[in-house]
Amino acid sequence: MKVIAIVGYKKTGKTTLVERLVACLARHGTVGTIKHSQEEVLPFGGDTDRHLASGATVTIGVTPTRSVLVMKSNDIHTALRQMSVQGVDYVVVEGFKESGLPKIAIGDVEAGNVVARVDINANGEQLAAIAMTQPDEVTLFDLLSRARRNPEIKKAGAIGTFTGIVREIADNEITEALEFESYDTVAKERISRIEAELKRKPGIVDVIIHHKTGRIEKGEDIVYIVVAAGHRQELFPVLSDAIERVKEEVPIWKKEMTVSGEYWVHDKE
Repeated sequence: MKVIAIVGYKKTGKTTLVERLVACLARHGTVGTIKHSQEEVLPFGGDTDRHLASGATVTIGVTPTRSVLVMKSNDIHTALRQMSVQGVDYVVVEGFKESGLPKIAIGDVEAGNVVARVDINANGEQLAAIAMTQPDEVTLFDLLSRARRNPEIKKAGAIGTFTGIVREIADNEITEALEFESYDTVAKERISRIEAELKRKPGIVDVIIHHKTGRIEKGEDIVYIVVAAGHRQELFPVLSDAIERVKEEVPIWKKEMTVSGEYWVHDKE
């Protein structure tokens, strides 16, 4: 899933550029959009609001022509997770200039992580080219969708997953974040080799591995592994082998950032 935000001052044409970009990206895959709005999408006091007021975290209104999902959470990260559940290929965000998302900025608007600046005359193909060069935001749902698209999935009777997360408390130490560095080319080659070798084991239909790099905050996801197999007895040993081999064979280095200091784990060991 690739994510790009379009940001600009008020009344500078953000929605117009979003429309052009979405129309072009839709020719290459499925597209979802998120808008940072100061207005309520649905009026307060209706049935959906009554559902939320009674204690629901999420409610979906289904009408004859469309469905509307309403969540109590109103942060961009939760919205992006919902997009990953939907399995879209591209997410176009209108606004959120204070976020860390890669951004196409209109004119001289101030924002961080601006990957391109354009004016209102930018065409859809130009915008799509920028969006398509952004790094993938990989989630577990993306990998599950990829496994289910495998033509051999008809032979699977089980799909198992492993998600490694940043542990906040261990041995009386509090971790704020982890930072991972890797030799990207070698790491990708090693992961591809592990996937290929494990897929040759009896009964295994698919193995997909993704390890994130960069700074990852406490509680956030680090690594995903998806294994599809004919039977559960074949699945679990391969799932365990996969994570052990990633830790042993893939050149990825981890820095611990704790309340008492920072250190590279390999140096401490």
